[in-house]
Amino acid sequence: MIETVLFEESNTRSRFLAAPCLKEREQYLHHLMRRGYGPRYLRTVSFYMVRVIQLLPLTALRTVEPEEIERAALAWAAYRGPDRRGVKTCNTTVLFSRVAKNWLLFHNRLALPAAPVHPYESEIADFTNSLRSIGAVSPATIDAYRWRVKLVLSWLAANGLVLSSVTLNDMDQCFEAKLAQGWSLSTLASHCQALRAFFLHAEGHGWCPPGLARGIRKPVVPKYDGVSRGPTWGDVRRLLRRESKMSTTFALRAHAMLLLYSIYALRSSEVSDLRLIDIDWREETFCVKRAKRGGYQRYPLQYEVGEAILRYLKVRPRCSCRNVFVTLQQPYRRVSSGGMHSIVKRRFKALGIRSRNCGPHALRHACAAHLLKMEAPLKDIADFLGHRDTKLVGIYAKLDTRSLRKVAAFSLKGL
Repeated sequence: MIETVLFEESNTRSRFLAAPCLKEREQYLHHLMRRGYGPRYLRTVSFYMVRVIQLLPLTALRTVEPEEIERAALAWAAYRGPDRRGVKTCNTTVLFSRVAKNWLLFHNRLALPAAPVHPYESEIADFTNSLRSIGAVSPATIDAYRWRVKLVLSWLAANGLVLSSVTLNDMDQCFEAKLAQGWSLSTLASHCQALRAFFLHAEGHGWCPPGLARGIRKPVVPKYDGVSRGPTWGDVRRLLRRESKMSTTFALRAHAMLLLYSIYALRSSEVSDLRLIDIDWREETFCVKRAKRGGYQRYPLQYEVGEAILRYLKVRPRCSCRNVFVTLQQPYRRVSSGGMHSIVKRRFKALGIRSRNCGPHALRHACAAHLLKMEAPLKDIADFLGHRDTKLVGIYAKLDTRSLRKVAAFSLKGL
């Protein structure tokens, strides 16, 4: 029984067993244990579940309105008695409501208003499932395509337009409206690319008139407009020096991430997916699963990077997740690409680093620009960045003709 693990005191265990809805409470605690929560948090949740039962009140689990939970949370925050310790805080009300809602939601007993259904939800789901079945598109790209298509189809539905009779003029009006709202040309180009893929899929199913996919053309976006997409290499070195001087768990994790972005020009998803077994400490190498072209690529583990990863691993939470970089709060799981973007962006802001991009990809740009200044051959840079085509190397830096003409012998083994 779970109470024997969580409660050492017999009185506390007796109160847990005597309260109603024992089976439902134990089921939820087992669910939290499987997600990686520790005993301390589970004891807190079990305590609040007993208070939820008392204040709602519940003799058996029933459907509860959110407003009823909020009133019970305020009553618990105002309660002063033998079962209440400490002083009243705003976190008390928040935690009471959170535990109650999550517990009831787990058992489908929380009354929630019905979420509005998108008029083309089934078509969008079929489109995304088709992309997943192909296997040539990364999950992040699929999510981006889905979000962009859903946004445009919502505009069509809001303006009384039907997918089965939409025209190119309708799409032009949509794009003009979005540009007037502040969309940039690059944003519009990204949406056009997603829409072309969707309408090509829709034409094959007869959802829309033929020819829409061919008629949607991306606007021409200049690649080299004189503005660097990443920080200078001096700013990168300043960023790394700052993180290396800190010893907190947050800083040690961030320092290891920043080194992988800066020295190896890895994408955020590639660092997020890096596993403990991908690092070969004996051979001083590590493998990266490429996000776009697929397959694994092996890199030599540079000394400073290896030391930074080891320092982080010493304070890394012990958990069942086998990714190198995990969250520092329970439940422990891999750090998402969005979380890594926030980590880098906060440090850019703290140092006042100016860059068009402020996430991990900005450091990828900076690394590519640095390799070009070191006169590395474009083929070596393309291989290092994980690109199939050397033409894509130009995306990561503002190139000048002198840098492009210099092709010198360069080895990546010592990097």
